[in-house]
Amino acid sequence: MVPLDHLTVIEAKGADAADFLQSQLTQDVAKLDPDHACLAGYCTAKGRMLASALLWRARPDPADPVPRLLLVVDAGLAAALQKRLSMFVLRAKVKLAVTPLKVAGAWGGAETLQSAAGGPLPTTDWVRADLPSGSWIAAPRADAGPARWWWIGDDGQLAALTQAAGIAHGGADAWRAADIAAGIPWITAATQDLFVPQMVNFELIGGVSFTKGCYPGQEVVARSHYLGKVKRRTFHGRLAQADAQADAQALVAADVFQEGDEQPCGRIVNAAPDGDGVAILYESTLAAGQGELPLHAGSPIGPVIAPQALPYALAGNNAQG
Repeated sequence: MVPLDHLTVIEAKGADAADFLQSQLTQDVAKLDPDHACLAGYCTAKGRMLASALLWRARPDPADPVPRLLLVVDAGLAAALQKRLSMFVLRAKVKLAVTPLKVAGAWGGAETLQSAAGGPLPTTDWVRADLPSGSWIAAPRADAGPARWWWIGDDGQLAALTQAAGIAHGGADAWRAADIAAGIPWITAATQDLFVPQMVNFELIGGVSFTKGCYPGQEVVARSHYLGKVKRRTFHGRLAQADAQADAQALVAADVFQEGDEQPCGRIVNAAPDGDGVAILYESTLAAGQGELPLHAGSPIGPVIAPQALPYALAGNNAQG
């Protein structure tokens, strides 16, 4: 287990909670059942992402049956995101609040974790289970990675779990690196308003519905999809630690350059220490990202990015040419 203090939970509670989020997010909230979680994006009117979220519908509580949906977002965005969403509530019966719930990651040791969790853990990506120890969501992983789960609960539950399962020291960095290897992008304060969802592969990992109704930026996102105009994607790479020369988080939003060109071709989306190097997700033009010339992080002569495989294909009409 490892506490993920860089993530925070926002609650949308009220009779109109699902309808409200349906009108605001890229995901088809109306079709989301309590047994699953999913990704969702929140965009500007121009289709640029202001946040990415892990979203699920809480099961009804007999003692408090008011509908609730929960969103895990980057902690640095939570307060501003809650405030911005609340501006559009108007007459809808929904209240948004940043909760005191904690987020943690767990991986490996399935038998130990299951014993500590108090019940069987979900084994299929995005499936969730509410157990005595908290809510568990099976997280996607790189092909060769160990099984992993997002966990959400209170302080007492987390203390009991970490005592039973053990804390992975430095594990938050390892969890970020595992998210990167799985090709899961997290929008942070440094990367707000930079990317259309397709630029960070969001529709390839189930974060965008093209059949639901309107939401902010929907026309731009849909046009990019149906007309095949997206010529940029996000790739997985690695920097040598000796070359990075900086805290990994300082690399986020740094420019990416193709060798021999002083104009940037992309930006770093996420970064995390990973063994003796730094794992990164970087957005780039398809021509540069799939080309043969080396790419550099931060400057035209910055650290060389060693391309790494993603566990999904950059497929579809937006990945052509």
